[in-house]
Amino acid sequence: MTTFTTGTDTLTRDALAVLQPGFAGTTAPDWVRRRLGEGLASVALFGRNVAGAEQVAALTAQLRAERDDLLVAIDEESGDVTRLEVRTGSSFPGAHALGAVDDTGLTRDVARELGRRLAACGVNFNWAPSADVNANPANPVIGVRSFGADTGLVSRHTAAYVEGLQSTGVAACAKHFPGHGDTNVDSHHALPHIDLDATTLHERELEPFRAAIAAGTRAVMSAHIRVPVLDPDRPATLSRRILTGLLREELGYQGLIVTDGMEMQAISGTYGLEHGVVLALAAGADAICVGGGLCDEDTVQRLQDALVTAVRTGELAEERLADAAARVRGLAAWTTSVRDAQDTAGGEEPEIGLWAARRAVTVTRTGSAAPVTGPVFVATFNPAPNIAVGDETPWGVGAELERRLPGTATGTFSGPDAGAQALKAAGGRRIVAVVRDEHRHAWMGTALDALLDAGPDTVVIEMGVPQSAPRGALHIATHGAARVCGVAAAEAVVAG
Repeated sequence: MTTFTTGTDTLTRDALAVLQPGFAGTTAPDWVRRRLGEGLASVALFGRNVAGAEQVAALTAQLRAERDDLLVAIDEESGDVTRLEVRTGSSFPGAHALGAVDDTGLTRDVARELGRRLAACGVNFNWAPSADVNANPANPVIGVRSFGADTGLVSRHTAAYVEGLQSTGVAACAKHFPGHGDTNVDSHHALPHIDLDATTLHERELEPFRAAIAAGTRAVMSAHIRVPVLDPDRPATLSRRILTGLLREELGYQGLIVTDGMEMQAISGTYGLEHGVVLALAAGADAICVGGGLCDEDTVQRLQDALVTAVRTGELAEERLADAAARVRGLAAWTTSVRDAQDTAGGEEPEIGLWAARRAVTVTRTGSAAPVTGPVFVATFNPAPNIAVGDETPWGVGAELERRLPGTATGTFSGPDAGAQALKAAGGRRIVAVVRDEHRHAWMGTALDALLDAGPDTVVIEMGVPQSAPRGALHIATHGAARVCGVAAAEAVVAG
């Protein structure tokens, strides 16, 4: 039986304080504003809440009119995962591109400029960076979101990103603890297992999180993954052994622990949303991320009731809930103090994203074809996007090449007949083939085979992880599909 709670008693306020919900619309709903008065301390913004920077600033101002010390969170990794520029593509390359350059100063500067823009919009908590080591090339959900497959590289760039972002008063969040890089299952859909030995786990997966903690990261996000060597029964988000025993006690982390989205099937499909939230708090999580899909007041009410009932029945210690709520409020207080002490309007580097994307491009000439000087046909081979990336954000090089090479035409293809379809659409014109993680999609490799057999002068642009061997008259690897990566790739095509 559900016990519905109302009012502003301490228990209810603490239950609301640990929730980090999303909502619909580009203005603040009445129910969110009311809940802020009742104790809600955080909200999360998603692509559906964003129309532009000025609108987001107006939205966060509306929210802070109700509560000044408010955490406004966003999933703005830049690169392939962008919310602030969800409809145009990101002005910054993602982690994999920065890792390819391997200049920690550049990573720090990019994160600082991103933080400045987020702060100017009133956002003070960013669920980034990904501290995952992309050890499994077949990983369907991390990939270019990771700085790379080398532990040392990921560690130093994770630390640099944390330092750059937090210098602007925007809290960083190293994710997905204890490491989502060696999976072949997307936790949005099911519960992944990572069968590693203890040595590999500690020497590879955990090192970037140690670096993030040493750099002062204000938050760590848990992963919905099962790691039997740590806990054979429960996924990290619900495991006291992992969140409290490993992260708090062994690694000495004292900041905020936030969960990954609790409506993801790895949790909600296995444990149920309400029960999963109670288990996460009991395990040591402080903030509950929810709202990527469920973004209504009823969800907040259900979770608030579940937490209050769990305390009253003894399933969740009241002291644990109070501690979690205090950590949320403490992070909000930190962001407020830094915001008030700094002027984030100065020191802009508006072109740093494009500059970084250009540095990340790798060009391999494998043939002797003539340079591209006239209109081409751009064939984009489009895989199904994972939920973290979404399908709203445009990617590719077609629009950029149309601007540079008037008369250029474009087409998008997928599936086993993609190559034949692209050749037919091209009508004999020279082709620029754009792929994303060719190594993970057999149909994509087959399509490239067909194009290269028919036209050895075909240019290939890889906008995912460049795991496959370079091929094509000219092979261009961008290490990500951000808008600026598309610009840099188009420049490389024309430059030859």
